[in-house]
Amino acid sequence: MAYADDRTLVIDAHARRLIPGLNDSHTHLIRGGLNYNMELRWDGIDSLSDALALLKAQVARTPPPQWVRVIGGFSQYQFAEKRLPTLQELNASAPDTPVFILHLYDRALLNRAALRAVGYTRDTPDPPGGRIERDKAGNPTGLLLARPNALILYATLSKGPRLPPDYQLNSTRHYMRELNRLGITSVIDAGGGFQNWPDDYAVIRKLHADGELTVRIAYNLFTQNNGGERADFERWSEMLQPRAGDDWFRHNGAGEMLVFSAADFELFNEARPELPARLEPELEDVVRLLVTKRWPFRIHATYDESISRILDVYEKVDREIPFDGLHWTIDHAETISPRNIERVVAMGGGIAVQHRMAFQGEAFVERYGAEAAMHTPPIRRMLDAGAPVGAGTDATRVASYNPWTALHWLVSGRTVGGLALYRDANRLGREEALRLWTQGSAWFSSEQAVKGTLGVGQYADFALLSADYLSVPEAAIPDIESVLTVVGGRIVHGGKDYASLAPDLPPPMPDWSPLNLHREPLPGPPVVVASAPHLPGGHCRTHGHGHGARHAAPPGDVQGFWGALGCSCFAF
Repeated sequence: MAYADDRTLVIDAHARRLIPGLNDSHTHLIRGGLNYNMELRWDGIDSLSDALALLKAQVARTPPPQWVRVIGGFSQYQFAEKRLPTLQELNASAPDTPVFILHLYDRALLNRAALRAVGYTRDTPDPPGGRIERDKAGNPTGLLLARPNALILYATLSKGPRLPPDYQLNSTRHYMRELNRLGITSVIDAGGGFQNWPDDYAVIRKLHADGELTVRIAYNLFTQNNGGERADFERWSEMLQPRAGDDWFRHNGAGEMLVFSAADFELFNEARPELPARLEPELEDVVRLLVTKRWPFRIHATYDESISRILDVYEKVDREIPFDGLHWTIDHAETISPRNIERVVAMGGGIAVQHRMAFQGEAFVERYGAEAAMHTPPIRRMLDAGAPVGAGTDATRVASYNPWTALHWLVSGRTVGGLALYRDANRLGREEALRLWTQGSAWFSSEQAVKGTLGVGQYADFALLSADYLSVPEAAIPDIESVLTVVGGRIVHGGKDYASLAPDLPPPMPDWSPLNLHREPLPGPPVVVASAPHLPGGHCRTHGHGHGARHAAPPGDVQGFWGALGCSCFAF
């Protein structure tokens, strides 16, 4: 209290656990915020019957021609029934309202109304790398399969509803407040398809200019042009200096897509993709530019085979244009080998890990076996080798944005379906896991001096927890939330005993948003879900525009629908 004066607000924490603000080192907040208000979330729901009850309740309040969308954040194995809904169940729940359900990177389920909305018929050809399941008469059933990439899933999703700009501002504010509710105060945004600087950053830039950000954002720029990657980075490097911005919104370099030829997808129920021979020359061209410009960079790489080829390129460039302390990152790295971990450390790189295995562990074990899964990713080996390691979610299209789900995975070694993946050798202690979510993540935006601890000279970013993370039963970790979140000394979230301190937030827009489900009683008997509330005052760990045009789908036209999206950039 040595610095307190008459302007100081003194708050009694009632002996609750106080932690540094959580920092997601790889997520997609900027894109996710644009759509958050119109997505029904199944994160944390442990019964398919409860998930379908929420779906049916949202269908009843969604006006035409809008869709009901469940976009990632769940696994079929989290449900007691251990399965996805059937198409018959979707059609019975929503005979007239389009429903689109995205499950991981492997499939999407569309009811008949959604098939009509997107215009898929027996004459619609399968796109490259995907399959439209059909009945005996050749008509689409509503099941879309990634075989092997997610182009078909995200291209179809892009045909659905979009929020107008003023609603996107509202949606992004609500998404940030939701992250604050979970104790997140900082993120590193890894870019994504159709996030072209500066046009597609207009919403987040306006919120920053208006002082309405409640999460600190370091953002990476993701190339938008398959075959024109260097031109993107040349143009952007003339517009932005490394780390341009301020403490709330700061440029963080290039990636996670540097060149499309290096992109491997972690669809573990399919074979590992073979990357083309053009990977090396294309990646070398881009990395030379980035190192010359002193732009930090990160790259999506799931498999050790991809990482080996990427590191070959990096070592070649480093010999001629030394990286010399420039921060660079391997993202994901589920199957990275001990030798490649050593190579990363030798060149001064870091590894950002996410809890994708918590959602896809069952598929990995089925294809590669339980023994291979025990070090996927090999986090203990990374730490023992001295690699900088940061934790994150890669939310929202596959994994949940909930950091406590990720922390539970790091500590328990279990999937959201309860499958034990790791022995003690690859499980982390609770403080160690928390450190990856705080100090560890700060390295990936070069902010170790100001983020990650509760100490002199650090930002006043912290969260007061609903339960003591260090002592609650392991199974209760996913239920933790923040009851008071502070960023830069400013309260950005208050819940439970501290709800009166929460800053005002306009209601979700539109009024039929799934976020408003908690304000209205669900029809029929109450939905009971065993986990902590995701909605403010809600029932479970979940809550849950203008209309996109329909297009023909000529697969042979590289400038047409499938061809233009053949880069699969929707998948990131």
